[in-house]
Amino acid sequence: MNPSSQTEITAAPASTAAVGESTFRAGKVSAIAAAHGVHDTYQAFLPPLLPLLIEKFSLIKTEAGLLSVFMTAPSLLQPFIGYLADRRSLRIFVILTPALTALAMSLVGIAPFYWLAAMLLLIAGLSSASLHATGPVLAGRLSASRLGLGMSFWMVGGELGRTLGPIIIVAAVSTLGVQRTPWLAVGGVLVSLWMAYQLRHLPRRHPESHQALPWKKAIITMRPVLIPLSIILVTRALAFVSVSTYLPTFLTEEGASLMLAGASLSVLEAAGVIGAMISGSLSDRIGRRPVMTFSLISTSLFIFLLLNLRGWLQFPALLGLGFGLLSMTPVVMAIVQESFPENRALANGIYMAVSFVSSSFATLAIGAIGDLFNLRTAYLLSAVLVLVGLPFLFRLPGSRKTLKS
Repeated sequence: MNPSSQTEITAAPASTAAVGESTFRAGKVSAIAAAHGVHDTYQAFLPPLLPLLIEKFSLIKTEAGLLSVFMTAPSLLQPFIGYLADRRSLRIFVILTPALTALAMSLVGIAPFYWLAAMLLLIAGLSSASLHATGPVLAGRLSASRLGLGMSFWMVGGELGRTLGPIIIVAAVSTLGVQRTPWLAVGGVLVSLWMAYQLRHLPRRHPESHQALPWKKAIITMRPVLIPLSIILVTRALAFVSVSTYLPTFLTEEGASLMLAGASLSVLEAAGVIGAMISGSLSDRIGRRPVMTFSLISTSLFIFLLLNLRGWLQFPALLGLGFGLLSMTPVVMAIVQESFPENRALANGIYMAVSFVSSSFATLAIGAIGDLFNLRTAYLLSAVLVLVGLPFLFRLPGSRKTLKS
């Protein structure tokens, strides 16, 4: 497939027709986004629980780090999960995963053995991989032509969940004690029951499932889009990891107060939620590429500003950086789904796996650069490297304006 032949692709008209919907089903999309948020709330329990687990099992840092690997490694299975989901019911994943993750994560704190805690985290990881490979696809099918807006809803739900999770588990451990944290699973079970009610009228097998291509043929078809997209994700990964993982450490090394360093991620996340909410809908109106171009350029610009400002003057840079950096994700997810309507879940699973692998390697790279030089050098490199992805935007399919401005 010649990239030039993909210059403009309408936002999945075949997909919309197959669904039989021409309007954005806000209620159903919001419900799926809420389930995503609740699921990610439980998934975010691990970082605050790690100190307790380290003390309980007398772990070294490597053993503690492996617990996180157990939960994240199943992300590599997302292409396989997506391939199956293109031929089976998507709704079952969205219904079951909030309860499954809630049960597993609520039991981690009381696990009597290290291997049992690892098994619970592996179960939570498989549940998470299942939801993230299929949930965006179901939300996308219910979004009709406003696919970007649907992906914004999905991402905002997850961001809010990751923000609330640590607060909830810390409050529960402080007030109830770790032995009573299993009661927290009730929330996830109730959400699963609610989702079963919300999605009860959706077909068990989607009308598109009979059109799904065999996996070899599907992957060959996807290469002209997924290769440049993967390059963009890799070049952006250093910037994403540097601010999502190492930001408080960087600001502390630069002499920032503990208050400023502690508040930095909250400011970044708050701006990111707004960016994610606006960018998807905006890309439905003006096209995907302009929004992605803005995201890459603004990310680089605001990293440079962050490096050249001090103290509370860095807050405007953090707001701009969070807004620009996280505004890309719903747009990318929209491109992936509208480009391959017959194999949406497989394409989304491949995208999620590439994102996971690139972020994992970027985390190691940023840490290594910080050890060899300093985090300022790592930030400078990430600000330059993110711009390398710009030429590859023009190898991605565009999308016509699906809404009137």
